[in-house]
Amino acid sequence: MNYELSETPEAERGPSPDRLSHRLRWNKVPEVTAYFWIIKVLCTTVGETAADLLNEKAGLGLTGVSVLMSVLLAVVLVVQFRTAAYRAGVYWLAVALISVVGTLISDNLTDNMGVPLETSTAVFALFLAVAFVVWYRRERTLSIHSIDTASRESFYWLAVLFTFALGTAAGDLVSERMALGYGLSAVLFALAIAAVTVAHFTMGLNAVWSFWIAYILTRPLGASIGDYLSQPTGEGGVGLGTVVASGLFLVVILGLVVHLAVTRKDVAESPSATRQGA
Repeated sequence: MNYELSETPEAERGPSPDRLSHRLRWNKVPEVTAYFWIIKVLCTTVGETAADLLNEKAGLGLTGVSVLMSVLLAVVLVVQFRTAAYRAGVYWLAVALISVVGTLISDNLTDNMGVPLETSTAVFALFLAVAFVVWYRRERTLSIHSIDTASRESFYWLAVLFTFALGTAAGDLVSERMALGYGLSAVLFALAIAAVTVAHFTMGLNAVWSFWIAYILTRPLGASIGDYLSQPTGEGGVGLGTVVASGLFLVVILGLVVHLAVTRKDVAESPSATRQGA
């Protein structure tokens, strides 16, 4: 899906000169191309398998692994915020780590605190909705084509974190609690994304909301794929194991990110900065 996320960035009143003066020339988020969706799904898959792998092998327990990965994510996000433009390596590393952290947040609520998946799914959906409302009230846009200020980037990464946590809880709810299995769950989420795509291109579903709905759905899709490949055959999986599955997807992600870093095919100039210089 190559959505053109067009939305009036500053509402009818237009951006103030002061706010424009703080805009970055380059958008901090990549163009939404086929590369974007492929790497996104792969990152969500790694988020699921890597979280399971770390929890099994690190010997730190679920809480200890969660703290460690959260610290690593914080460090990478600091680097991401300090860059003046989108950098493929930093950006996708942040996405991969936030996928792991989002998975661990949901797993902590379910496994350590005994929160039902129905409750955690509803709570994360509420948190995401609140983040979107505050983001829109503050910036008058939810378009990822306008992530060119620190404020917008903060809202963006907060929303991304909630989408990963929500997707993890919703995916586990469908595949495990509803006992549909990993393979069937992956098919259902893929069909849901296809339905959003059709609604966008043929029925005029808003581009921004089409993007975010699809973005949310890629999380349980990737998680279901990851579980299907890594879990034992007796539990409905293929039996590759978390090490092989994580390594396989990491290699593919690395290859694609290096390709994008070299070719810069997904780098976009900020629309607001373009208008400012016009």
